[in-house]
Amino acid sequence: MLSAIVKEHQSKQAARKERQEQKRKEAVQAASNLTQALVDHLNVGVAQAYLNQKKLDAEAKQLQHSATNFAKQTQSWLNLVEAFSSALKEIGDAENWARSIEGDMRTIATALEYSYKATQEVQGTSTS
Repeated sequence: MLSAIVKEHQSKQAARKERQEQKRKEAVQAASNLTQALVDHLNVGVAQAYLNQKKLDAEAKQLQHSATNFAKQTQSWLNLVEAFSSALKEIGDAENWARSIEGDMRTIATALEYSYKATQEVQGTSTS
């Protein structure tokens, strides 16, 4: 009878150990599944952040390229405006020079006219 109780106790203990081992394996598997699910969830966020960073980098390069082109174009426009301004100054200088020459020519023409009239009067008084 004692040996039967011992055997029954040992069989119950073995069954408990078996259930306990099964529960431990299930717990380990559940923890592994949870860990994998968390890692997958985090990886999705990390992957999305990586893709966003790549897009930002590409757009930043494109923006830098566009800014460089815009700076070159702006410099070209500034050069054209400077050349135009210089040409306008030259035209103004030429116009001013032409007015000055015209004024000098009128002065000379007036002086010649007075001289001619004076010469005519002198000749007219000497022949009369």
